[in-house]
Amino acid sequence: MQQTTTGIGRWQGAGLMATTLLGTGVFILPQITIDIASNGALWAWLLLTVAIIPVTLVFGRLSSKHPHAGGPAHFVEKAFGSVLGRCIGLSFLLLIPFGSAAAIIITYQFLHALYPFSGTSEILVQLALIVLVTMINLKGVQVSAKLQFLLTLIILAIIVSMLAVSGYSPPAQSLTTLLSHTELQSVMSAAGIAFWSFLGVEAMSHLATDFKDPKRDMLPAMMIGTVLVGGIYLVCTYLLLIIPNTSALGFVDVFDQLLGGWGAQVIGILGIASGLAAINVYIAGSSKLLYSFSREGVLPKYFDQINQRNVPVRALTLLSLSMIAALLCSFAFEQNLEQLIAWTNGVFVFIYSSAMLAAFKLLSKKYRPLIFLSCLFFLAIGYSIGADMLYAVLILCILYPVLYLQNARHIREQLV
Repeated sequence: MQQTTTGIGRWQGAGLMATTLLGTGVFILPQITIDIASNGALWAWLLLTVAIIPVTLVFGRLSSKHPHAGGPAHFVEKAFGSVLGRCIGLSFLLLIPFGSAAAIIITYQFLHALYPFSGTSEILVQLALIVLVTMINLKGVQVSAKLQFLLTLIILAIIVSMLAVSGYSPPAQSLTTLLSHTELQSVMSAAGIAFWSFLGVEAMSHLATDFKDPKRDMLPAMMIGTVLVGGIYLVCTYLLLIIPNTSALGFVDVFDQLLGGWGAQVIGILGIASGLAAINVYIAGSSKLLYSFSREGVLPKYFDQINQRNVPVRALTLLSLSMIAALLCSFAFEQNLEQLIAWTNGVFVFIYSSAMLAAFKLLSKKYRPLIFLSCLFFLAIGYSIGADMLYAVLILCILYPVLYLQNARHIREQLV
């Protein structure tokens, strides 16, 4: 796929990166981690923010050096061959429906704060959100990048305002107290869930060909977005710990107490917008990956088609339908949100780890300390996810033999 001449710039890319990482979790995940680890949630976010920096550096360098719609799948294929590369790509595609279902459910909670739906209305509204994201995606990622950069600035301004106002009254607990008396196991458990917040580093790599100059702008955009988001999550967690809150969406209470009301409206609208923005980037990235596989003959040629905005419409349609199916299944079987997040995180640990191992072969030796630290980080996250990693193992055990046989058959056909 050729690089676009009018595409995403550095700051638009930073906005895409930030809203992808903030996405569905910015006002909810800190609360979930506090429920798991209490004060230890601060340590979980701090450790995650520090640990994700080398990962972002490696992904940014891989993406700028080898820009391709396949993203991690392309990196792994270049390093270890087509079977493993395709295994990574299809793993990503298979988790998108369930991961997006979790993202839609989280986004819906913000809408529920504005207007509480009940019964079948809930699932109908969630399905409508999928249709809305699909329609946004049809306009092309260059259009949404500008809007998402603006959204990032608005969220940042509100978080900074809340932090500034909180300084005028003594907190219920000091920062020193909050960082003491924590258990390692609970911190690791919280980090295993919080890892969801940094899923998006690899999604940007799928969009490398949409940048005007990926070699110049890709890495700075990814680093700016990552560091900014880590800081925002830390501040959000701190505010939830020092400001008493009782509602299901605790950040509404915090906003009301610090900024004088309208919390449900402001947090609700921002939560909906950032959730849809994150899902938009994932759908854009995964549809490009499906399109790439279609061009390479891994998937049917039917999906090898893009419109004038560089959007693979048929791939986008299939992914949207799969999201609808996954959401209906989650609703029918009453699958809880934490389970969906854990399954998704497990598959991403596998994808990220494979990309880091590929980086050993594709990047120069000076990047190896960063790659080593990244691999240690993913080992720790995999340990914290625990038994839910079995979902990723199951996908791998199904995909690898199928793709191996497909590749062997293709080789025999070429020899004949």
